[in-house]
Amino acid sequence: MNLASLRPLAEKIFEDVRALTHDGVGVTRASYGEGESAAGDYLTELARAEGLEVSVDAAANLVFSPPGLAEGAPVAWVGSHIDSVPQGGNFDGLAGVVAGLLCLIARQREGVSDALPTQVLAFRGEESAWFGKAYMGSGALLGKLSAADLDLPHRETGKPLREYMTAVGADVQAIAQQQVLCDLSRVRAYLELHIEQGPVMVARQLPVAVVSGIRGNIRHNRIVCLGDAQHSGVVPRWLRHDAMFAVADLIMRLDEHWRVLLERGTDLVVTTGIVQTDAAEHSITRIPGHVNFSFEARSKSTDTLEAFYQLMRAECSAIARERGVKFEFDRRLLSDPATMDPGICERLSDACRLQGVSFEVIPSGAGHDASLFANAGIPSGMLFVRNQHGSHNPHEAMEIDDFMTGVQVLSDTLGRLS
Repeated sequence: MNLASLRPLAEKIFEDVRALTHDGVGVTRASYGEGESAAGDYLTELARAEGLEVSVDAAANLVFSPPGLAEGAPVAWVGSHIDSVPQGGNFDGLAGVVAGLLCLIARQREGVSDALPTQVLAFRGEESAWFGKAYMGSGALLGKLSAADLDLPHRETGKPLREYMTAVGADVQAIAQQQVLCDLSRVRAYLELHIEQGPVMVARQLPVAVVSGIRGNIRHNRIVCLGDAQHSGVVPRWLRHDAMFAVADLIMRLDEHWRVLLERGTDLVVTTGIVQTDAAEHSITRIPGHVNFSFEARSKSTDTLEAFYQLMRAECSAIARERGVKFEFDRRLLSDPATMDPGICERLSDACRLQGVSFEVIPSGAGHDASLFANAGIPSGMLFVRNQHGSHNPHEAMEIDDFMTGVQVLSDTLGRLS
């Protein structure tokens, strides 16, 4: 089945959703917010016009199905998310949902049925930018979202996640009880197409790539270093309790540990993406007594994540003693690493070879919904599509030719599942 004729439709979908969610800089589709809902409503109307069935699961995710699919029938799932970071790019997440829909639309238009029918899931709330936690839609579906998670505050309003999920129809009572909200026994495979969010494929001139595994992460959204705010001109170094210098000291120590581990071949990336002094106390003549910062480490190894986390906590304790400061931590968040199913990876690779397209098998440094399904025991696979200028910014620049190649590979793979 050749999907090349659907290219104009793909271009129209991307253009329309961009227009609906443009914020003046990039696109903003806040988790459980207006932009995400607008994108979901648009895709729902499109799918129904093409003769597909659309439903909403108990976690408020959208489910697109071929007409007449028997309840409880074995299926393959294709999924990704429809939210974005603030002022983000148009293709992160959305490309995977559109790819799955195009596969369904092609089969519906041509009257073709696969041995294993496909459903497409558009997950809400994948991005951690809004509530400090990732995979909210898929996590809720799989019973991985806790009552404490539902209390996480929105970055702008401070209102809890449960309030936002309730507003879009999610069953927050069942979610808080960590009930699995779907019959996983019928899901024979999970596939996800996604733009690559780094520079590897562009550098290697690869239109598509098969993903071998996904890094997990361990993080704190907010760590507070408490020192003593004093006049900058009168307190000598040995009597200071400078929260900013303490945080800077910590970051430099972690960077050195990271460098040594990389030299030993350890898979690890470390980031402090937020550092803030208290705006109400800002002054160039004041020793900062209060600094907030974030911490994140990612690795393919759970043991590496835990070991580096404990190293970070040990350095905090040492710096607290040496500099007379105190570190306070919010709740630790953990996303487990995941390995993609070797059999599905090989099917995706075979589909790439069938198309005569250059590809490689590479790991994913970024997290994806696929990791949750893989760790739930569902055979899972991912396909990356080349994308210029990275991701989580307005300059994402996936070429439509590369995307349609990825859609064809996805379609061919789905046609060979049973």
